[in-house]
Amino acid sequence: MSKKYSVLIVDDDAYICNILKKYLEQNGFLTETAFSGSSAKNIIDNNDFDLVLCDFRLPDYDGLAILRYVKSKKSSTPVIIMTAYAEIKKAVELIKSGAYDYITKPMQPEEVLTIIKRALDNRSDKITKTSFGKDFITGTNQRMQEIMHHVGVVAPTEVTVMIEGETGSGKEYIARAIHYASKRSQKPFIPIDCGAIPRELANSELFGHVRGAFTGAVNDKIGYFQEANGGTLFLDEVGNLPHENQVKILRALQEKAVSRIGDNKSVKVDVRLIAAANESLMKKVKAGEFREDLYHRLNGFRILLPPLRQRKEDIMPFVNHFIRQANQDFNKNVRHVDDSTRELLINYSWHGNIRELQNVIKRIVLLSKNDYVTPDLLPDEIRFDSAGSDKKGAYNGIIENDITDLKSATLITEKEVIQNALVKTNNNKSKAARLLNIDRKTLYNKIKLYDLEA
Repeated sequence: MSKKYSVLIVDDDAYICNILKKYLEQNGFLTETAFSGSSAKNIIDNNDFDLVLCDFRLPDYDGLAILRYVKSKKSSTPVIIMTAYAEIKKAVELIKSGAYDYITKPMQPEEVLTIIKRALDNRSDKITKTSFGKDFITGTNQRMQEIMHHVGVVAPTEVTVMIEGETGSGKEYIARAIHYASKRSQKPFIPIDCGAIPRELANSELFGHVRGAFTGAVNDKIGYFQEANGGTLFLDEVGNLPHENQVKILRALQEKAVSRIGDNKSVKVDVRLIAAANESLMKKVKAGEFREDLYHRLNGFRILLPPLRQRKEDIMPFVNHFIRQANQDFNKNVRHVDDSTRELLINYSWHGNIRELQNVIKRIVLLSKNDYVTPDLLPDEIRFDSAGSDKKGAYNGIIENDITDLKSATLITEKEVIQNALVKTNNNKSKAARLLNIDRKTLYNKIKLYDLEA
């Protein structure tokens, strides 16, 4: 690594901080550590970090607060969240809010290093057409085959595209596929996470500013629209943009020109726009949270991505692909997963979609001592939870066989029993209490004890 990148590690566990600090410095990084959110803020105020690695649970703040603070200072700085596996849904929400990725505890330094390197590579926009082709998997799912056919049809045109799908389902991959199959493939592809741009900096980030336009504007800056000139601008989570930015984007599309903050001149831009949202943008329109005229302008061609749980036939191709990646990253030689592991992977509901699957596979390859993967390497969430599955996984079988009384649940932990009961009852506390054969008060106490409240 020619440049020494700087990393801030935020965790109230001094042992974890010291282990990561030592390992990263051995691999050429400059590191600082903070043991609380307040000390992290002070350090961030006085330093410019290339990346922040932050624990979700701090004594005074949570990971979301630190994420927002980092992005308010410099929106391009990637933030990686460290979290317990039981908090996976919260980790997904953090990604929606702008985190680059999450990593689950207990973790291995090698795994952290791999994610950090990828985050820095992505920040530098080093993904080329060749690497995209290598990393992209279509799968055999009929719906995905139809989507890729539509990609081939719409790519050569100048039509704006709206991609809708859950977080981690591959929206940016589809956007890149459109770009690289278009006439603009040799020009820039600029991906923007609209949810990660602080409200007060959004106009500057998108359209640029001139020196002195506002406090802190010490130099001229071109915005993302000008950076993408001749190429493609991908607005991910576009529904998070404030009303003021929606108006300016609509004007930019209509006039094919932008004006920087503090500048009365307009600059012509030639940009193809692709937008994405993790929920129906029409719902936001009906709720008055998104401009209808901009929605119709963006929705020239709509692509709806299915979640991974609806394309189970594609799970194993992804698994095999991620195993190959992890083997290369960790110098391992894992060749396959056994039948029991395969069934658990296919039956799991994958709340975080492809991103979650990739993280799980990297973890189990790193931990594997053989050339194959067995169920004991999987997180408990997967081994004991098959919610949404058409087949009974290990945990679901326990529930269906009426071993739901907490006193009788000797095969798994009390916390896991409660988690699964809440999933099965769609978080209905009364039903979950009856399923567990306990009263509501006891259930609420257990939920508080294990911090299971969604």
